[in-house]
Amino acid sequence: MLINCAAYREGLKLADLSPDEVGAYLDRPDTFVWVALRDAGAAELEPWRRLFNLHPLAVEDALKGQQRPKIDEYGNDLFVSMHLIDWLAGEIQRGEVAVFVGAGYVLSLRQHSPQHFLGVRERAEREPELLRQGPSFVLYALMDAVVDRYFPIVDMLEAELEEIEQSIFTNGAARDNIQRLYALKRRLMQLRRAVAPMLEMLSKLHGGRVPPVCSTSEHYFRDVADHLARIHGAIEAVRETIATAIQANLSMVAIEDSDVTKRLAAWAGIFAVATAFAGIWGMNFVHMPELKWLWGYPAALGLIVTACGLLWYRFRRAGWI
Repeated sequence: MLINCAAYREGLKLADLSPDEVGAYLDRPDTFVWVALRDAGAAELEPWRRLFNLHPLAVEDALKGQQRPKIDEYGNDLFVSMHLIDWLAGEIQRGEVAVFVGAGYVLSLRQHSPQHFLGVRERAEREPELLRQGPSFVLYALMDAVVDRYFPIVDMLEAELEEIEQSIFTNGAARDNIQRLYALKRRLMQLRRAVAPMLEMLSKLHGGRVPPVCSTSEHYFRDVADHLARIHGAIEAVRETIATAIQANLSMVAIEDSDVTKRLAAWAGIFAVATAFAGIWGMNFVHMPELKWLWGYPAALGLIVTACGLLWYRFRRAGWI
């Protein structure tokens, strides 16, 4: 589905175009065309492939999806793949955006995501002095928008971790906390799989050799890399905290199990004493004077109760009961 198609010259918008009008602007000096598509199939993308002479392998990657964030160079053109992260009903949903960049065009293809880049286009059009840099600035603006949308996701993951941490030492909550921590870790790893490769990818756009089409915006790509490095650092910090929290919760489970074991052992010891006395007087030997004593039965019960009571008192003092 075609979202937007417009031509720009010297940072200023010339006109909104229909697909049939695009070809007339591609050979104009200092002019480029910015096309945005959403959930396009092979048939819809094919005319653009012929028009911009897109590499078949890049087109195949864009249509197939499930790509690791990456940059591929095809001559003087670039193919960029990035992950779009959405937070829906407490779960992370992943989409993708593929960007084809050449000297006279930018084509973005968004797949499986409700996010849009209309705000990016409006921002770029409000800054003609920057948009004058051409397709490289559009690529920067798209990358910057993708990265900026990672920040709220990180904030929500950190807030959820803080909520779990507050209940770590609550009795009976350890097992539930472990389940929540593993679910949080799974969501965090989904975000990390989007961020870590992109951080590596951006190193190709600043410092050292830079693709010619991006040479005018090298400093802006460095700024995106700085933002992404902050996100990556926050992800690693949350990851380490989750590992520590899981260990703390496992320790709490062990402590709770130990408390149960001590209670059972204490009561078992108390009943063992009572059983021992009952076993002694239940042997029915002939020469057991206390069996014929008038107060033998009450005395035996009193001795058993006294012994059990002393044990209960000692276990209570020790915190086992």
